[in-house]
Amino acid sequence: MQIFTFDSVYGLSSDEVARVREREGYNEIPSARRRGLTGIIAGVFREPMFLLLVATGAIYFFLGEVQDGVLMLSFVVVIIAITVYQENKTENALETLRNLSSPRTLVIRDGVQVRIPGREVVTGDCMILSEGDRVAADGVLLYAQALSIDESLLTGESVPVRKTARKEAVPPAQPGGDDLPFVYSGTLVVQGQGLARVTATGPRTEVGKIGKALASVTRGDSPLKREVSAIVRAIALLGVILCAIIAVVYGLAHASWTGGLLAGITLAMAILPEEFPVVFTIFLALGAWRLSRYNVLTREIPAIETLGSATVLCVDKTGTLTENRMSVQAFCCDGEVATFSGRECERIPDSCHELAEFAILACKKDPFDPMEKALLALADGEFGKTEHVHSGWELVREYPLSPHLMAMSNVWRSPNGSEYVIAAKGAPEAIADLCHLSPERAARMSGEIESLASRGLRVLGVAKATFRPETLPDHQHTFSFVFLGLVGFADPVRPGVREGVAECTTAGIKVIMITGDYPVTARSIAVQIGLPESGNIITGPDLDRMADGELEEACSGTPLFARVVPTQKLRIVQALKRSGEVVAMTGDGVNDAPALRAADIGIAMGGRGTDVARESASLVLLDDNFTSIVAAVRMGRRIFDNIRKAMAYVCSVHIPIAGMSLFPVLLDAPLVLLPAHIVFLELVIDPACSIVFESEKEEDDIMMRPPRKKTEGIFSKDTIRYSLLQGVSVLAAVLLVYFWALGSGYSEQGTRTLAFVTIVTANLGLILVNRSWKKTVVEMTRSPNRSLRVIFLGALFFLALVVFFPPLRDIFRFAAVSLPVLAAAGAIGFISVLWFEAHKVWKRRDSPP
Repeated sequence: MQIFTFDSVYGLSSDEVARVREREGYNEIPSARRRGLTGIIAGVFREPMFLLLVATGAIYFFLGEVQDGVLMLSFVVVIIAITVYQENKTENALETLRNLSSPRTLVIRDGVQVRIPGREVVTGDCMILSEGDRVAADGVLLYAQALSIDESLLTGESVPVRKTARKEAVPPAQPGGDDLPFVYSGTLVVQGQGLARVTATGPRTEVGKIGKALASVTRGDSPLKREVSAIVRAIALLGVILCAIIAVVYGLAHASWTGGLLAGITLAMAILPEEFPVVFTIFLALGAWRLSRYNVLTREIPAIETLGSATVLCVDKTGTLTENRMSVQAFCCDGEVATFSGRECERIPDSCHELAEFAILACKKDPFDPMEKALLALADGEFGKTEHVHSGWELVREYPLSPHLMAMSNVWRSPNGSEYVIAAKGAPEAIADLCHLSPERAARMSGEIESLASRGLRVLGVAKATFRPETLPDHQHTFSFVFLGLVGFADPVRPGVREGVAECTTAGIKVIMITGDYPVTARSIAVQIGLPESGNIITGPDLDRMADGELEEACSGTPLFARVVPTQKLRIVQALKRSGEVVAMTGDGVNDAPALRAADIGIAMGGRGTDVARESASLVLLDDNFTSIVAAVRMGRRIFDNIRKAMAYVCSVHIPIAGMSLFPVLLDAPLVLLPAHIVFLELVIDPACSIVFESEKEEDDIMMRPPRKKTEGIFSKDTIRYSLLQGVSVLAAVLLVYFWALGSGYSEQGTRTLAFVTIVTANLGLILVNRSWKKTVVEMTRSPNRSLRVIFLGALFFLALVVFFPPLRDIFRFAAVSLPVLAAAGAIGFISVLWFEAHKVWKRRDSPP
């Protein structure tokens, strides 16, 4: 019997892939998720600010003020251009993330196994299917080993169906039913392994034909979005009421209802917080894009908000804290431990030859597991030159791992042998069970395991058996195994993990390591990465014996869980959440999905993780690295900080604008702000809040603060206080200049000029002082922001144009004012916000070192 190997499959060539893709397109169901240029512009037409601008332009044309009408319409064009740029940038970021989130598929091309996004699979590709994979396209099986697939997506039947390889011409069949050779896009591999040739992709698959939307997550609004929406509605309602009042008051006082309508529209434009949704959308979308640059894919945008609140990180050891790059470091035979460095020239001790021989025979021919790769690497060294490596033997059958027995066996037959040779390896306790060890021998084995584990080694047991009958049994337990010994593997800790754990501790985040290893091995790794040496260890059996209340109490002081199976992670997450913790949990397997979904932040492994784990998670680590999680937490805190600063700036800058639209009407004084002035200010405010603040770097102490409370919104007491004080101080400065100019005999146009210059310079001052709530403006010059420079210089340039260039000066209803007086008004505007600089210095002096 010839055993199947993936090495014998060549797959499609690169040229064939290109030709098929050109003919059939990408493997995706047509979607209208991305908005094109027309859709974006249509969205702009529905914006309140756009409608107000159009209404203002129409009123000006009605009054015969053609210049003002044309100016308003030109502002409409500029607003559309800015919105299209911002929206397109957001759509591009989201499209990039959608492409990244496409399920990964292992295919064979040009004779090489490569993992590609599912959307790049083409008809004729050879897909390697393993437990936990989401099938990327319809196909027919060329090989199947104990393969079962959940086809409930298509059939509604939750029981997995068995699959067999195609042996002869079988007519196409509908999904569902056992022992068929067909696999279908979107279905889930729950057991075994297989190789399928793709027969249909995209809309031609079964799922494409019925139009199901795959891998989509329907979410309600996040807490942050609900908070922002509520504030926008409240302010908009206030604006409508004040707009009506101002229109009536002005109309009655001046007997000019069109003038009253213009004054009302001006106030509405001044109050309307249109920037809030812009800040929310752009910051989170670009924040997700920034996270992807740290190898963290955001599948659920609200996870960005939650990152800054995380109080506990529950992480797997293998592959996340360690490199998942195993090497054999020790053999243990008959109670004697032989150290092995893994160098090619090093010889395996003669006493361990049989142990190494059967450890290699117990491996898959095409292994994915790093420990199997390490064992097969033994054959590349001196050991490969001995008679203990059997490249000519025939693999007759594989007995895979199962949840009930964490051991696997391979059945071999030599070319001239009359009996089967069986090699088994797996968890030492499973091998002990297969070998039916006596209590005394099992106790000695436990001591040997502890000796290896104390060195931080992962341990596998190895056994052998022979079998003469022709018909092989269904279960491994039927064989009479002989225990051969133990093999110890080292998986080095990733660089930067110790520093990352220390950074988390400083940030008030507790790191809990969860592993299936023995407690002694887990303790060794924990010491290497800087977890508390004196902390408790809870094992899987301990966890099973605990009631929920006991586990909840134990979790508070436990940094280490050992011998834990994936299904127990859910209990750990639930216990921590009941204790009030905000939990981030990593996982990679099918059985990790419930824990990932239950955690506040589920983090799936992108490299070795299954599609089911990725679909259940909020974030996906593309490099499976712990330091990427730490970087994501830092980025999450930065994003939330910058949203808060931008919102505070928007609120504070609207106070003087609204005040100067309101007070002149109530005081029966000359109007300062007309719609054109409001739009000019918005053209500074919009890019400032959405570009300048979004690109600001994090504060130096961002990872030295305790986590933000999950219930804490954008508008904390400090945020509201700073916004109101900054806005009122600027309004006071503008009113001071306004009344001084009126009292000094300046005309209405001259007074408007000075007040407007004061507002613009104060606006620029607000941008500068709000870049950081810790550092002064001078200190922040060492942290350059290119967007700030462009907006700052652009605002000053256009301010100079409208003040000094006569045609524009006339359009804005300004008058010529001497340069020293303009400079004084500008200085007053800037000085009005400097109290916040003094507050920063004062607060820093009072803070503990």
